[in-house]
Amino acid sequence: VQLQASGGGSVETGGSLRLSCTPSGFTFNFGSTAWFRQAPGKEREAVSVIRSFSVPYYLESVRGRFTISRDNAKNMVYLQMNSLKPEDTAVYFCAASRRGLISSNWKVSTSYEHWGQGTLVTVSS
Repeated sequence: VQLQASGGGSVETGGSLRLSCTPSGFTFNFGSTAWFRQAPGKEREAVSVIRSFSVPYYLESVRGRFTISRDNAKNMVYLQMNSLKPEDTAVYFCAASRRGLISSNWKVSTSYEHWGQGTLVTVSS
């Protein structure tokens, strides 16, 4: 099982990017798929998760600006990022779990069995 994240790039403050995550050997139809990010010198943090039959969760600092979505027909998960800020600069990773994660564990890296290689997002001021 592999996850491929793409869509990163360099934008100015206020710009938008859409990240995509696609798996091989795995389907997103069930379980949980999340986006994490890791900024230079900082720990990896959970940004958002989409789960089957439940509402998504978001990191408070991105709520209202980022939207996670899933296209089951294409087996893709997206992270639409609007109104980007310099503090959003990081390497973004997608991660997947076959379990339906909940509020107490969706932010925990070890809750996810599968990870992508990361895509760099740079937001300049």
